[in-house]
Amino acid sequence: DGKMATENCDTVNMDPDMDLLSDEELEREAEGFKEQGNAFYIKKDYAEAFNYYTKAIDMCPKNASYYGNRAATLMMLCRYREALEDSQQAVRLDNTFMKGHLREGKCHLSLGNAMAATRCFQRVLELEPDNSQAQQELKNADSILEYERMAEIGFDKRDFRMVVFCMDRALESATACHRFKILKAECLALLGRYPEAQSVASDILRMDSTNADALYVRGLCLYYEDCIDKAVQFFVQALRMAPDHDKARLACRNAKALKAKKEEGNKAFKEGNFEAAYELYSEALTIDPNNIKTNAKLYCNRATVGSKLKKLEQAIEDCTKAIKLDETYIKAYLRRAQCYMDTEQYEEAVRDYEKVYQTEKTKEHKHLLKNAQLELKKSKRKDYYKVLGVDKNATEEEIKKAYRKRALLHHPDRHSGSSPEVQKEEEKKFKEVGEAFSVLSDPKKKSRYDSGQDLEDDGMNMGDFDANNIFKAFFGGPGGFSFEASGPGNFFFQFG
Repeated sequence: DGKMATENCDTVNMDPDMDLLSDEELEREAEGFKEQGNAFYIKKDYAEAFNYYTKAIDMCPKNASYYGNRAATLMMLCRYREALEDSQQAVRLDNTFMKGHLREGKCHLSLGNAMAATRCFQRVLELEPDNSQAQQELKNADSILEYERMAEIGFDKRDFRMVVFCMDRALESATACHRFKILKAECLALLGRYPEAQSVASDILRMDSTNADALYVRGLCLYYEDCIDKAVQFFVQALRMAPDHDKARLACRNAKALKAKKEEGNKAFKEGNFEAAYELYSEALTIDPNNIKTNAKLYCNRATVGSKLKKLEQAIEDCTKAIKLDETYIKAYLRRAQCYMDTEQYEEAVRDYEKVYQTEKTKEHKHLLKNAQLELKKSKRKDYYKVLGVDKNATEEEIKKAYRKRALLHHPDRHSGSSPEVQKEEEKKFKEVGEAFSVLSDPKKKSRYDSGQDLEDDGMNMGDFDANNIFKAFFGGPGGFSFEASGPGNFFFQFG
């Protein structure tokens, strides 16, 4: 039984006179180990099968089928590199060993060596032209070569989604190919899909902690997530494992340069040197167009500086660029909304504040939204300050002075000799001036107007308003004022 076989095996291995056993006896012992290995293989106990095939090989190291069987077991354990060595040894011992060539091809394929795999499958078909398995695997190898070619074109065109797609397809056959996994992970990082990229790199590092490519991808993810110091550590580690790793060296250089330039910009901003800060942030933006998260922050920082320098349209544009890079960037929405408020683009400001409030329902965000909605509402009614040509903080005296000037300018009597169109336009303006003055000269109405409340809500209907009454009251009643013509287009004013 199995137990006896194990004990016998140990006895044989420990026997110093093993050399005294005849070749025939050694072969018989080895065959026994192989049979036990087969039994465990059928039960899917591949670790035990491996042990027995190894014992068989130790007894008869020149038997190709033992290496072939151990290679099959190693493949089931996903240990393809070791399986490849066993397959190669098997065909070295017997070049007509069809299963050996087939397994060698499959190992090459699993490891992503499609060209080498193709040669193996072609050798199988020389030995057995109708071997359907080799025919199918040959197609798989061709597919991998095509996906590799497409991925290379995609990477050059910066079509990283295409590269991920191609690598996923290739990995269906080349399940253990680190090269394909790394390329996929790098492109996932370039697409901003950091958790997926980290996961792929971590899987490789669990199997091979010194894999420079995987260390580089881990660093790349951290770098793109704006954890620059940690990223540099990974790049340095990758370069320690592979000093000629160009991508790690370039990323390391970019990471250090980006951090330094951004910090210089921040320092200049804190010192109030806005022009210098603007230039430094602009320079930092040219370092690495792939670093989406850091560049989004740089655009937002430059927008902050831009708004300080009164470059409001440029600041809005920078915020839009930041949001395009990172749609979840609340600070950029807030900065853009403030710029919209400052340029009286209230509808756009409301839209941005609504987006912010939906994402983060804080009291402060609610207040900002309410304020923008109020300003929007106010902007849609007549701007009485603009009608009188005064500032929103104008004094009572300034409002009176402005009314006097505008009322006289647009009074219908002054334009009695003009065309009907001009008369109609001036009459409209005269009425608006009177309306504006009636509101802004009354503290209660002015307060309601300034707070954005509808004046109609208080029964103050401006529709049946009479501008002449206001004019007469202001200039001192009937007969207190008259227009007299002293020639075409010339007027003098007479006060009683």
